[in-house]
Amino acid sequence: MKITKVEDFQIWKSSIELSKTVYRITGNENFKKDYDLVRQIRRAANSVSSNISEGFERNNNNEFIRTLRIAKGSAGEVKNQLEIAFSVGYLPNEEYISTKKEVEILIKQIGKLISYLCAKRKQYILSQKTRSTRQTRSTRQTRSTR
Repeated sequence: MKITKVEDFQIWKSSIELSKTVYRITGNENFKKDYDLVRQIRRAANSVSSNISEGFERNNNNEFIRTLRIAKGSAGEVKNQLEIAFSVGYLPNEEYISTKKEVEILIKQIGKLISYLCAKRKQYILSQKTRSTRQTRSTRQTRSTR
């Protein structure tokens, strides 16, 4: 199946779900009092899906890989901020564990997509080098038989 729009990517769907989760948990009474942490974790969560979208829409695998790495870093930032929120008592244990797991799954999914795209890029580069070598040999043979 060829993916023609970013909404077809499971990682994009998961990143939107992460943003929704972050908005929900930061709305609780304890958490929402810490305005700076609320803004920071929300921005980081929103950055994940935004970077996935931005990279995809550039129609360039190198750019997509670069923005996926940024998205993965933003997901790591969310994970760290969850740890802070839990350690200062803003999140109950169950909510912390389930949200942390959600982020960790997303980080792994992004990492796998990055690995896949890098492998495809390497495979393409090698095929181009092989093609170029064959063409060079063919040209030399044609010249030497003249």
